[in-house]
Amino acid sequence: MADTTLPTLAEAPPDSYGRRVVRRFLKHKIAVLGLIVLVLEALIVIFGPYVVPYTFDGQDFNLIGSPGPMNAAHWLGSDELGRDAMTRLIYGGRVSLAVGLAGAIIATLLGTLVGALSGFYRGWVDTLLMRFTDVMLSIPTLPLVLLLSGLFRPSPPLLVAIVGALIWMGTARLVRSQFLALREREFVEAARALGASGPRLIIRHILPNAVGPITVAATLAVGSAILLESALSFLGFGIQPPVPTWGNLLNAASPWLSQAPWLAMAPGLCILFTVLAVNFLGDGLRDAMEPRD
Repeated sequence: MADTTLPTLAEAPPDSYGRRVVRRFLKHKIAVLGLIVLVLEALIVIFGPYVVPYTFDGQDFNLIGSPGPMNAAHWLGSDELGRDAMTRLIYGGRVSLAVGLAGAIIATLLGTLVGALSGFYRGWVDTLLMRFTDVMLSIPTLPLVLLLSGLFRPSPPLLVAIVGALIWMGTARLVRSQFLALREREFVEAARALGASGPRLIIRHILPNAVGPITVAATLAVGSAILLESALSFLGFGIQPPVPTWGNLLNAASPWLSQAPWLAMAPGLCILFTVLAVNFLGDGLRDAMEPRD
């Protein structure tokens, strides 16, 4: 007898976690806007210096003495030393964003290491590392950074190391809480029963399942690092002129607020929009990566 069973439609393959994350993130309009702003800023600071006709320390000796107005030759005017303000803003963004990103990477790696060891091994390891974290949290960050910057010449690599070493504590606590929950899950117990060592359990089984919260923490750390670097440079303890950063551009423009307020508005708005974009991006990633049924 011929088989009269109607062919069934093939079931659609299950949606992957990555696709669900992307779809949820794209629904978060403010987070998408933040990502667009950051991408545009990155493109400008990377390729802008190859387009603008000036160098960050090039001077027009006819304009020395006071800030110049905005015109076709200098879109954001010039500073009191005859240097093009827009060119210095672009170069300053390259330095500030690089310091913020590198500092956030160091903070994320250090916080992940401390949190992973503390949450996985517990006991005296957890007590020692968390008490050290509490001590670091109790120290006012800005005065300590000012002290360190005053003792050592604040070159970009040293500033990155200082910033990264002082903003890792939140990431450590977050990672610790994730490891405390994940180490009791069935897949970890199964891997332990099969003879997996502690480092293998951490790297191969637990850490991949904590990537989502770590990614969000790393994103938010970028904003904190940019704000800290800008504050240091504004106070004169960060990267020193003539190398521009958004912070020391604000410092240099402060005596001319009444005569040329645009010199301070441009780096100030860049800092504001960058930190807002980073925070919006972090909020969107947090909402997209949180587990849902």
